[in-house]
Amino acid sequence: MGSSQDDVNQPLLQTNPPCLSPQNSSVDHRHYELSNQLESVLSNTRVPFVQRLVPATWIELKLLFVLAAPAAAVYLINYVMSMFTQIFSGHLGNLELAGASLGNNGIQTFAYGIMLGMGSAVETLCGQAYGAQTYDMLGIYLQRSTVLLTATGCLITLVYVFCKPILLLLGESSEIASAAALFVYGLIPQIFAYAINFPIQKFLQAQSIVAPSAYISTATVAVHLVLTWVVVYKFGLGLLGASLVLSLSWWIIVVGQFIYLVKSERCKYTWAGFSIQAFSGLWEFFKLSAASAVMLCLEAWYFQILVLLAGLLENPEVALDSLSICITVLGWVFMISVGFNAAASVRVGNELGAGHPKAAAFSVVMVTSISFIISVIVAIIVLVLRDVISYAFTEGEVVAKAVSDMCPLLAVTLVLNGIQPVLSVLGFYFKLGAKVQEAMKRLGRWEDKKEPLLKD
Repeated sequence: MGSSQDDVNQPLLQTNPPCLSPQNSSVDHRHYELSNQLESVLSNTRVPFVQRLVPATWIELKLLFVLAAPAAAVYLINYVMSMFTQIFSGHLGNLELAGASLGNNGIQTFAYGIMLGMGSAVETLCGQAYGAQTYDMLGIYLQRSTVLLTATGCLITLVYVFCKPILLLLGESSEIASAAALFVYGLIPQIFAYAINFPIQKFLQAQSIVAPSAYISTATVAVHLVLTWVVVYKFGLGLLGASLVLSLSWWIIVVGQFIYLVKSERCKYTWAGFSIQAFSGLWEFFKLSAASAVMLCLEAWYFQILVLLAGLLENPEVALDSLSICITVLGWVFMISVGFNAAASVRVGNELGAGHPKAAAFSVVMVTSISFIISVIVAIIVLVLRDVISYAFTEGEVVAKAVSDMCPLLAVTLVLNGIQPVLSVLGFYFKLGAKVQEAMKRLGRWEDKKEPLLKD
């Protein structure tokens, strides 16, 4: 296969393989029609821009929310599980809330950033392989990423095991470090759930399969709430019980998604079973995964640094409790934005691959605007509820006053952090034609010569 103009104009990420079923072919054809219609509307300079804006907005909303709503729901629901665990822990006392906050936002965030960042490499490779209709490679990349992330998880486990001396070395108080360590020990199984979950999640997203993950996560949250209440309050297992239930809930999500992956007709061409090829080319895959992880880790770890610094203040319990509540609220908006980021990646990739630069640019404007509006709405709600918002997490009056004082700064941060993850998609995609040409040439060489996408 050469790099002809026809090849360049094919989408890098197609909605569904055209041969899966008549129904899916109809959906794919509808998506293609809407994409062409959007580019046509935006390119029609005979019509005033304001008149073009309304139909273009309506078309983009129809294309966008099919992806953005479930994707944002998945990230938000997964985050809410950690938030509920923190709420249950907070009602055990201020020390327990401080320990859960330090363990969740200080230690667990370290693993989350690495695992999600490294797992994101699957989205890039699977998206390109899916666009080239070399479906069997998607399963190989999924397994290769899982092997690599599991090995990384073994190293991260050492940080969890020795988290108490690490926290003490960083200057945290002995009581809070002990509580945080007890909480973190229960999160060790969660590390290896991350190692499987994120590759599967990105594998599905590359095929525009996002709704099943949302359904599975929603059902798991309901189970998580009941189990946490029983384990923490009825069995009296406290912090350790709360974190163990959180780990179990993540494994429920992993099992549910894997069953869908194996049984679904939509994945029968992209999942061909386990393969020994998963253990080849790991070094090249690691280099791409590490590069993918750097930016996301930097974004996630600044939360961790803030929490660690809060533990060094004069009244560490109040500082940790109030800051963790603010960071939890901030995390809601951040996860919604990450979901919109995933949707923007698919939308922009499709439009650029189809040769629709105006539609691609308009999609980014729409996604950024929607994310900004949501962030502003949440910021206003936070300001209105600033005096009572902390009581969802703890009953402490001192903590409530500290959170109320921090809410104006939190509102500003919410707005800025709401659009940042979406805008980060620009750096990768908006080299426009050069990026599309380069990707399609690489895919052409790979299909002709059976070479892997990853090469030295």
